[in-house]
Amino acid sequence: MIGLGVRAANGALEILDLPNPRQPDAGELVLEVVAAGIGPWDALLHTGGWDVGLVPPAALGVEAVGRVTATGPDETEFRTGDLVLVHEAPLPGRSGTWAERVLVRSAHVARLPENLAPEIAAALPVAGLTAQQALDELQVDATTRLLVVGASGPTASLAVQLAHLRGADIVAGAGPARADQLRALGASEVIDTHADGWAQKSDRRFDAVLIAATGTAEDAIGLLTDGGRLTSITSDAPDPIRGITTSDLYVQPDGRALGELAALAASGELRLDVQTTPIKDGAAIADQVAGGRSGGVKYVLEF
Repeated sequence: MIGLGVRAANGALEILDLPNPRQPDAGELVLEVVAAGIGPWDALLHTGGWDVGLVPPAALGVEAVGRVTATGPDETEFRTGDLVLVHEAPLPGRSGTWAERVLVRSAHVARLPENLAPEIAAALPVAGLTAQQALDELQVDATTRLLVVGASGPTASLAVQLAHLRGADIVAGAGPARADQLRALGASEVIDTHADGWAQKSDRRFDAVLIAATGTAEDAIGLLTDGGRLTSITSDAPDPIRGITTSDLYVQPDGRALGELAALAASGELRLDVQTTPIKDGAAIADQVAGGRSGGVKYVLEF
């Protein structure tokens, strides 16, 4: 089968001829991939930055939409032919979702809603689950004053929308060009976090801060009230001060939660700017995304 991946750790991305996945054991499925999301995290899969059990030569990728082609013994939830979406890590087949077929765990799979386009669904798993789990970590509810720094990226823009659905008062940190878009997604105010001294210029104080832009956490923590909460999805949470709780968030697969997110996207309550690319152009797009040059767009491989 064809996949986009690496021949060896730290190798260059290329189109590979890979073996088909093994037959699924109990609790596992084989999917024929329809579309697969591309994120900055994928560049970490073969460089030691994120150990997902990848064994090169292998495809990269940890999220996808696919059609079930084989099920493990006694599978009761999913059947051959079902269209599903998934975030999978670690990878039970030692190879990822940027391939024609992939082995996944059924507990990490959700059924694709009939009115949700596969390319939109394939963009959702990692970004959506990261956003949701970060908001849970921050205990965001209708009483929360929340600052989201780096709010224009796919994951953080979903966090803005999910926090808005919870009734939080949200301030988005982003460049001025994204201000109108972020207000439309639920932010009550937009702070230009590209400006020098942006944190010192703000008189707002927050209960919780979500960091989605590297190099901003040290400034942002100064805007938290004593005893507040800060969570970073860029692995750079500062040390706690003034009773503030700080943490780094690493996404976990969750099929049930993924189904809830898919339902919200299908109803139009969650939106993402998605662009598709054929697998032949995937290496160049993946490099662009890894270099932080996605322009707020979530890219998806189509098969």
